[in-house]
Amino acid sequence: MIRLIAGLVLIMWLSVASAGGDAERGSTLTATCVACHGDDGNSLAGSFPNIAGQNEKYLLKQLRDMKSGDRAQNLMVGIVDTLSDQDMQDLAAFYAGKMAAESAADPDLALQGEHIYRSGIARKGVAACSACHSPTGQGNDLASFPKLAGQWSEYTEAQLKAFRVGERHNDGESKMMRLSAMDLSDAEIAAVASYIAGLRQ
Repeated sequence: MIRLIAGLVLIMWLSVASAGGDAERGSTLTATCVACHGDDGNSLAGSFPNIAGQNEKYLLKQLRDMKSGDRAQNLMVGIVDTLSDQDMQDLAAFYAGKMAAESAADPDLALQGEHIYRSGIARKGVAACSACHSPTGQGNDLASFPKLAGQWSEYTEAQLKAFRVGERHNDGESKMMRLSAMDLSDAEIAAVASYIAGLRQ
């Protein structure tokens, strides 16, 4: 837990590469994005993330990680390979400026999910999600922590499970997401993912 907190503090002060894209130019580069992420970054299926309104630095980091191979994502490989770094900055700026659609939590899971999100699970050493992603799920753009509010629960579940088994590992040397997810059960992941889906901007 101490290592996790130390890592979070370090990341808060060490900025990932700055984002400063041209959203207008980014709007001209979305032709290959809309099939999965929708016209405005709000996807039509939970297997694809909503990226509308996502924090700009986080979007840029994910695009760079996918291109470098630090984040494995087969569906994105052929797409990011054709993008320059300026293209990625401009796309990140474009989607960050879009309005995210609202979703809803499963009422049967919301109470457990809220507890995990806001308080963590002390007996397992699981940190509260709200510590990095904010109580309302807006994330922290300065630290490149993503906005979670309204994200498809299906997508959030898949990412937490990927972090849990180490399949996804682009959370830096602190391993903050891998450490947070490693002791979560499938039921706990489903609950917190559902609660996140119901968070509002």
